[in-house]
Amino acid sequence: MLKVNKIEKNYKNFHLNCTMEVPAGCITGLIGENGAGKSTTFKAIENLIFLDGGSVELFGKPHDQLTAEEKQKIGVVLSGSTFSDVYMIKDVVKILEAVYPDFEKEKFLSLVERFRLPQDQKLKEFSTGMKAKLKLFIALCHNASLLILDEPTAGMDVVARDEVLTLLREYMEEDESRAILISSHISGDLEGLCDDIYMIHEGRIVLHEDTDRLLSSYGLLKMTEERFRTVDRSHLLKKKKESYGYSCLTDEIRYYMENYPDITAEKGSIDEIIMMTVKGEAV
Repeated sequence: MLKVNKIEKNYKNFHLNCTMEVPAGCITGLIGENGAGKSTTFKAIENLIFLDGGSVELFGKPHDQLTAEEKQKIGVVLSGSTFSDVYMIKDVVKILEAVYPDFEKEKFLSLVERFRLPQDQKLKEFSTGMKAKLKLFIALCHNASLLILDEPTAGMDVVARDEVLTLLREYMEEDESRAILISSHISGDLEGLCDDIYMIHEGRIVLHEDTDRLLSSYGLLKMTEERFRTVDRSHLLKKKKESYGYSCLTDEIRYYMENYPDITAEKGSIDEIIMMTVKGEAV
C-alpha cells in the first residue's frame, strides 16, 4: 500500500536516506529519538517537501500523481498541525463536510461524545491531549484505507492513550485491507499495536523487524571481559563497555541462554533495544 524507496532529503545538518514499506493489513511503527528523521519521513510521504532523491508510492502509483479521490483515502495526523483556536467542534464539522465527500459526520460526533471532547468550547480551551484526539478523529472519519500518524498520542495520559490504541485496533478490524504507519516516542504503545517496527537513526533505517520477533528473540547479554573474548559473536549486534565487562545486544537470545549458562541474559524492551542500537558499538 505504501512503498518508500531510498528517499533522500538534505538539510544543512541533516541527511535523510530512508527505505520502508507498509503492506495492506499491517500496522507498521517508526521509532527513533528526537531529530532522527521521523517527521521528515512523514512529510516526504505526504508530498509536503521536495525530495532530493528516491521515490514514494501510494496505492501502487507515485505519491505526486494521486487523484483527489485517492488522496481522500489517506488519513493523516502530523505533529504540529491543527485548526484555528477560535473554532468549535461545530465549525470543524462544517469544514470537514466541505473538504471530504466521504466525511462520516455521525461517526465523528459519536467519537467526540465517546472521548468526552467539549462541544461548547473553542479549541484554544482544549488541552493538548484533547487536540490530539480531535486530529485522530478527523483522520478516522472520511473512509480512509491508509492512516499516516505522526505521534498521534502526544500529550495524552496513559488512559487516553489506551483508548486511542483500542480505537486503532477497531479501525483495522473493520477492514483487513487497511494499513497504518505510526510513530511514537512511547515505545510501549507500539509493542502491543504494531505488526512490525522500523528504527530510524540520523536519517537512516538501522533496524527493521517483526514486533513478535523483536520482543521474543532480541535481548541483552551481560558478561565479563574474559567471557566476551571467548563467546561466539556471530549473533551479537552491538556491544557496550561496562564496569563488569560488556553488555551486548543479540537477536538470538535463546542461543546464548542454552549454550552459555554463565552469561546473564535478559529479554530487552524496545527502549533498551533502541538505546543499544543507537549508543552501542559494532561487535
